[in-house]
Amino acid sequence: MSAVWSHGLFGCFSDITTCLITWIIPCYTAGKNAESVGESCLAHGVYFLLPLIGWYCHATVRGKIREKKRIDGTFFNDLLLSVFCELCTLVQEAQEVNQSPPPLAMARE
Repeated sequence: MSAVWSHGLFGCFSDITTCLITWIIPCYTAGKNAESVGESCLAHGVYFLLPLIGWYCHATVRGKIREKKRIDGTFFNDLLLSVFCELCTLVQEAQEVNQSPPPLAMARE
């Protein structure tokens, strides 16, 4: 069974800091998301500023995040979201890669 995104596409305001950073300097969030899957932060930050290349690279990074987290989806959907909901998807991806694992329970003996 595949996982789902831990935050909705329009769940930007559950992490107001990431939301504000992304709305002010989206190339920073794009670079950090790319870095989380082994891509160049600087290159993807610059690609973000170039519409056609930026959309393609963003969709590619989103796909790698989906693969890493075992989230179902397609490249075509990633590309559509990159074109039409770019900032919301950047925040969603950042929330996904920055979320900490659930705390471990400790049992008393």
